[in-house]
Amino acid sequence: FLAETRVLAGFRHSNIVRVTRFFEANNTAYMVMDFERGQPLREWVKDNWPVDEALLLRMFLPLLDGLDVVHKAGVMHRDIKPANILVRAADGSLVLLDFGAARQAGEGDSRSLTSIVTPGYAPFEQYHAHGAQGPWSDLYALGGVLYWLVTGEKPVEAPSRIRDDSMPAAATAASGRFSRPLLRAIDWALATDERDRPKCVAEFRAVLTGQAAVPARI
Repeated sequence: FLAETRVLAGFRHSNIVRVTRFFEANNTAYMVMDFERGQPLREWVKDNWPVDEALLLRMFLPLLDGLDVVHKAGVMHRDIKPANILVRAADGSLVLLDFGAARQAGEGDSRSLTSIVTPGYAPFEQYHAHGAQGPWSDLYALGGVLYWLVTGEKPVEAPSRIRDDSMPAAATAASGRFSRPLLRAIDWALATDERDRPKCVAEFRAVLTGQAAVPARI
């Protein structure tokens, strides 16, 4: 825990909550993070939905940059969800909170990792201890947040989608209100098989902004 927290304390990005201290006491260990003023995204959206595409990109592209910094340091957040994304009161920018579930892991690392699941946002590989977790796991969760924002519906829990996926695609459910590249990017991130998802933030961002197409095999 202390080794991983030391890595988190090295991050300096305006869209990632800053870890300022870490220490041992009372036979356990702690991390101290900056206090941020604002509303959790799940509360903010009640007064601001529907969100248009320009605002969505303006809010989430900087957050993606922050997540990229985290991933390049070999760290996965593992619990991205509306409750862990804060909309700052000062300027409406987003900040990713709660790195309590974060873990260091290399690409395709199959070490036993504690199962951390938030139904609707956690990918299937986080439901079992030896799933191939990586940046693609966080991108599934972020895709789930975007799906919720564009459709107004929380994604179906991942295990329920494995055999018979009845969840409407974002490209269908939000067609006409958002561009096809953005909706296709969301559906790509929400692929049930981790091998079919974007492998890194750069891949996802390129499709989200229309600079690249989803791979033909998807």
